[in-house]
Amino acid sequence: MAKTWKDADVSLDPIKNQIIAVIGYGIQGHAQANNLKDSGLNVIVGLQEGGSSWKKAKDDGHEVLSIPKACEKADIVHVLIPDMIQAKIFREQIEPNLNVGNALSFSHGAAIHWEWIKAPGDVDIIMIAPKGPGSKVRETYLEGFGTPSIVAVYQDYTKMAWDRTLALAKGIGSTRAGIIETTFQEEVETDWFGEQADLCGGCASMVMNAFEILVEAGYQPEIAYFEVLHELKLIVDLIQRYGINGMWRRVSETARYGGLTRGPMVMNKDVKENMKKVLKMIQDGTFNQEWISDYQKNGKNSFDRYMKQIDAHQIEQVGKKMRHMMWPDSTE
Repeated sequence: MAKTWKDADVSLDPIKNQIIAVIGYGIQGHAQANNLKDSGLNVIVGLQEGGSSWKKAKDDGHEVLSIPKACEKADIVHVLIPDMIQAKIFREQIEPNLNVGNALSFSHGAAIHWEWIKAPGDVDIIMIAPKGPGSKVRETYLEGFGTPSIVAVYQDYTKMAWDRTLALAKGIGSTRAGIIETTFQEEVETDWFGEQADLCGGCASMVMNAFEILVEAGYQPEIAYFEVLHELKLIVDLIQRYGINGMWRRVSETARYGGLTRGPMVMNKDVKENMKKVLKMIQDGTFNQEWISDYQKNGKNSFDRYMKQIDAHQIEQVGKKMRHMMWPDSTE
């Protein structure tokens, strides 16, 4: 049984007099830095000098420093920059400015698990990984609630690593919803699998295939878009709030019977075996090596070339029109 904590179980005291340097001010950096500050903690933001986020962070009321200066000043260095630049930034700007007994903190375990970063032995290495995008982390905090997180300690040099980890989780609001103990390895492997097989890769591929089947059968693309893409959010919301069976109890009887009997015809044993292959490629390091190699060779074009193909797909062309019809002020 996984170990869990709620808000009443955790205190901010272990870090209330410590300086937390949030490195990066993207989607997660913005949300977590502001939540920590609003929780009364001492937050500074470390950024590349002259970068696009510098003014934004200052306008939000943060003390903003270069990454080396922020790390030199901090007790806790919370690394929230993109995965593929973490190793270089760590090696050149963070590691030379770490002090004995600092905490090196992450919201994803890949850099440590796959040894992109080889941290010194005289610091704590910890993780607080919110189970939601940064926009949701901030939104739920402002609503008086929070986004759940999974938490881990990889290296406990000070014997206070868990106290720091739990306090940081409380500071970003996650203990209000609940936090769960994990390991760096478990977080990386399950996170990547979920993204690839289900949440992003599997879901998007399923929607596009379903759309193609309806259009190829002669149905209007606009109708196909609503049936296989637009309504998906309504179902996912029900599953998130009430569970899978709770969703079944809240859709029509025809949808319930059809889904229960035909769903397994689509997501069959062959699909499950393919999912097992995806997991194995994560576990044995195949995906890690492929991703690093592709990124080193192609940079952001590693995924842009795939996204260009989707941009040209009919579902995106139709989708832009449908979204503009529903939300005319939205920008894409």
